[in-house]
Amino acid sequence: MKNELFYIHDPMCSWCWGFAGAAKQLFNSLPGSVTVHRLLGGLAADNDQPMPLELQKSIQENWRRIENKISGVKFNFDFWSVCQPRRSTYPACRAVIAARLQGDEYDETMTARIQQAYYEEARNPSDNETLIELAIDIGLDQHRFRSDLVAEASQKILMDEIQLSRELHADSFPSLVFKAGDSVWPVAIDYLDASPMLELIEMFLEMEE
Repeated sequence: MKNELFYIHDPMCSWCWGFAGAAKQLFNSLPGSVTVHRLLGGLAADNDQPMPLELQKSIQENWRRIENKISGVKFNFDFWSVCQPRRSTYPACRAVIAARLQGDEYDETMTARIQQAYYEEARNPSDNETLIELAIDIGLDQHRFRSDLVAEASQKILMDEIQLSRELHADSFPSLVFKAGDSVWPVAIDYLDASPMLELIEMFLEMEE
């Protein structure tokens, strides 16, 4: 029987950035019988329009809440003055897919590089040129990445992952869903400590034995 943990996220989701430390701790502590599947939930569709000011203010307030809740997580608020924000995360999601096509290990690497660029370096991952620069940073084949970033096949993979996320009832990001055989359980996110999530998964495993 397959034991699967689905991690549903978006590289431009600020709470996913806040969750990165606890997520890494959790994934490194899982029993060997559990396979982690990273799914892109697609927070915001393609959009060339500037982000409304009210939404900009709301997201900045969210950044401050995350900084207050999770020790060590910091945001570079220069982003809001040096970039032209757009409510568009699909390009960053497709960038993770394009990276993954050059090796599964690049999924996590590209996600982390996008988060670093966005939240620490005040660069805009809604722009394809920024994403191409980040792909070069992590050692990807630039020409293949450029092609895959805008390919219909990459968009289809993204839409398939969004659909699967919905079927798993992952309606917010980040989300964790554990699947063993025909049984599916949500795993409550703990941003501060991996232990409660690990204990819950181990309990689910025991229930299925």
